[in-house]
Amino acid sequence: MEIKLTEKQYRYLLDLVYIGNWVINSTREDDRIREYDSVESLIFSYCAEHRMSKLIELYNGEIIPSKAFAEGGIHEAIANYEDNTFYEILAEELALRDMDGQPLTRENYSELVERMDEYLGEFEENGTDHISVDM
Repeated sequence: MEIKLTEKQYRYLLDLVYIGNWVINSTREDDRIREYDSVESLIFSYCAEHRMSKLIELYNGEIIPSKAFAEGGIHEAIANYEDNTFYEILAEELALRDMDGQPLTRENYSELVERMDEYLGEFEENGTDHISVDM
């Protein structure tokens, strides 16, 4: 297979591949899915040919994203995604709880969305400062 990309598109592809492998493997510890690591290594291996060698390093004989790449802002994008996802899931779970376990239907969907919007507004203003848990 051959894919033609501009240098800029290739640079964006590096971000996408890194983020994808991060999502799949970052929490797996010793149980990584090596096939994804291999694809990441392959895609990053072209950096040397395209004046991007500072984005890669060799580790145990394998090309991996460099520390400079990993510290270049990509984790800010991942963190932003994680924060948004956390608040959206929390808002939905709290809204569903407030609805006393009613099954979600077309009739009560707008109620769920309204409650979620209220929670999201609260989280946007105060983060988790006003959340408490009775244990």
